[in-house]
Amino acid sequence: MYQTLFGSGIPPALILIGGALFIPLMSKGVRAVWMLLLPLLALTVILNTPEGIHWAVKFMDFDLVFGRMDSLAKPFGIIFAIICFLSVMYALKLQDNVQHMCALFYAGGALGVTFAGDLLSLYIFWEIMAVASTFLILARKNKAAYDAAFHYILMHMAGGLILLAGIIIHYQATGGDLSFTRFHPDQAGLAEYLIMAGFLVNAAAPPLHAWLPDAYPEATVTGAVFLSAFTTKTAVYVLCRAFPGFDILAIIGAFMAVYGVTYALITTDARRILAYHIVCQIGYMVCAIGIGTTLAINGAVAHAYTNVIYKTLLFMGAGAVLQMAGSVRIKELGGLSKLMPLTLAFTIVGGISISAAPLTSGFISKDIILSAADYSGRNILWIMLLLSSLGTWISVGLKLPYYIWFGGKDTPSVPSTKEAPACMLIAMGLTALMSFYLGFFPDALYRILPHAMDYNPYTLKHLGKQLLVMAVGAWLFVLMVKAAKKNKDKAKPAIKPSDTDIAFIAGSNVFYSMMDRSLNRLNESTEKLVAGKLTPKLAALASDIPLKLTLALLRPFTDKTTEEEVKSSYSTGTTPLGLGAAAVVFLLIILFFFSG
Repeated sequence: MYQTLFGSGIPPALILIGGALFIPLMSKGVRAVWMLLLPLLALTVILNTPEGIHWAVKFMDFDLVFGRMDSLAKPFGIIFAIICFLSVMYALKLQDNVQHMCALFYAGGALGVTFAGDLLSLYIFWEIMAVASTFLILARKNKAAYDAAFHYILMHMAGGLILLAGIIIHYQATGGDLSFTRFHPDQAGLAEYLIMAGFLVNAAAPPLHAWLPDAYPEATVTGAVFLSAFTTKTAVYVLCRAFPGFDILAIIGAFMAVYGVTYALITTDARRILAYHIVCQIGYMVCAIGIGTTLAINGAVAHAYTNVIYKTLLFMGAGAVLQMAGSVRIKELGGLSKLMPLTLAFTIVGGISISAAPLTSGFISKDIILSAADYSGRNILWIMLLLSSLGTWISVGLKLPYYIWFGGKDTPSVPSTKEAPACMLIAMGLTALMSFYLGFFPDALYRILPHAMDYNPYTLKHLGKQLLVMAVGAWLFVLMVKAAKKNKDKAKPAIKPSDTDIAFIAGSNVFYSMMDRSLNRLNESTEKLVAGKLTPKLAALASDIPLKLTLALLRPFTDKTTEEEVKSSYSTGTTPLGLGAAAVVFLLIILFFFSG
C-alpha cells in the first residue's frame, strides 16, 4: 500500500541530502555535531521502517518510490548509514564545506539508489552520486586530480546514458512499466542488457574500469574514504536486485577478481593498490550474483557489507599516511611503525580482513562465495577466486604494511611524521572493531541477509583451506622480498601509473582514430553533396516551380509572346492577378473531381 512521501518519516536519502544544505550556515562545533547526527538519523529511520513500499510520490505520469524496504535493500542501507557516520567522523578536522556537502550528497544518493522502487528514481539518485563524487576528486585541486575527475565523470556520464537508454527501451516495451524488479535470463532483451551494462560501469567491470584506479588515488584524503564505500557497492546491490542467475556475470566477476589482484601485485602506490582491490573484491560479488543460488546471493550481500567495512578502513589508513607523511608510494616509505603505531594496527586489521583471515569480517563473507561456487560445481570459478584470495593476502595483507611501516628500515623514511589526528584514529578504531565483531559473531550479519541460511564458516574444512592459502602466501612473499633485495640495484619499476591501462588506452586511441576518419570523411562527403550540389539545385527548382506550373497550365491557350510576358512578370514579382485566379480555379476543379 502506497503511503505519502513523508508518511513514514523523512526518506533516509533526503535526510543526508537535505541536511547537507545547512552545513555552510553552521559554526565549526555545531557543524561537526550536525554532520554526525545526519547518518544516525538515517540509520534510525532504516531500522524502524517496516518492510513494504514507503515514501511514494506522484510526478507527472510516474509513481516515484523512494522507499522499497525489504530484506535485500535493508542490509545495504544499514551499512551505508553506518559507514557514512564513521567516514564523517574521520573527516571532522577538514575545514571544507564543499567537500562535506558533496560527501553527504554522495552518501544520500547511495541510500536513494538502495531504496528506489522504480527505475526513474534509481536513475535520478544514480546521477546525483556521479556528480557529487566527482567533486571529491576535484577538491584535491591539482592537475592530476582534474584529469582524473574528467575521466571519472566522462565514464559515469557514458554509463548513465547507457542505463537511461535501457530504461527508455524497457519503458516502451512494457507499456509504461518502470518498476525496478528482477529480470530473467530467458526473457532479457536489448533493454535489460543495456541496463546491466550501465550497472557494470559503476561496478568497474573491465574494460570500462579504468576510471576507478585512475580517480580514487587522486581524490582528497577524506574523499577517497567515501568513494571506496558507495559507488561500486550500489552497483552490486542493483545487480543483485535485477540480474541474479545471469551466467555472463559469473564469468565477468571471476575475471574481475583475477584482473584486479594482478595489477595490485605490481603497483607501488598504496591507494592505487587498494583501488585495484576494489575491482578484485567486487569481482567476487559479481561472480556470486551470476551463480545466482540463494547461498551465492547471500554471499554477495554479506561480502558487500564486510567490504564496505574493511575497504573503508584500508583507505582510512592510507589516507592517514598520505596526510601525515606526504606520500603513499610504498618505495618512498618505511619505518613508520615507530611514529604511527595505531594507524599501523588499524590498517593491519583491514589487511587481514580483506585477506579473509579467520575471526575477521572478510572470512565470514568470502567463504560463503567460495562455498557457493564449490556447491554449484563451478570449479574453474572456484579456482580463480581462490587464486585471487592468495594474491590479495600477498599484496594487501603483507606487501602494503611491510613496505609502508617496516620495509627493512631501522629509521623512519619521513622522520617528521606523527600519529594521525584523534578523529581519524577513533574512526579507524571503531571500523576495526566492527570487523572483529562480525568475525567473532557472524550470525549478527547472517540474520539480516536476504535468504535464511544455516551456515558455519568455522568448520575444519573452511579454516584449513584459508590457513593453507595464507601460509603459501607468506612463503611466496618472503621469496619475493629476498629476490627484490638481491636484485635491488638492477630492479626497475615494474609498472608506472600511466602504464596500468595500456590496453584500455590503446583501444580508445584506435576507436578514436576509426571514428575520426570515418565520421569526418562522411561529414566532408555529406557537406559536398548536400551543401555543394543538392541544396543549390533544390533552391533553383523551388524558385522555378511556380513559373513552370503556370506555363504548363497556360500552354494550350498562349503563344510564345505570352510565355515571355509571363516569365517577365515572375522575374519582377508582378504576376497578373488573372493568372493566380486561373490557377486557383484549376485546383478547385481538380479537388472537385477527386473528392467525388
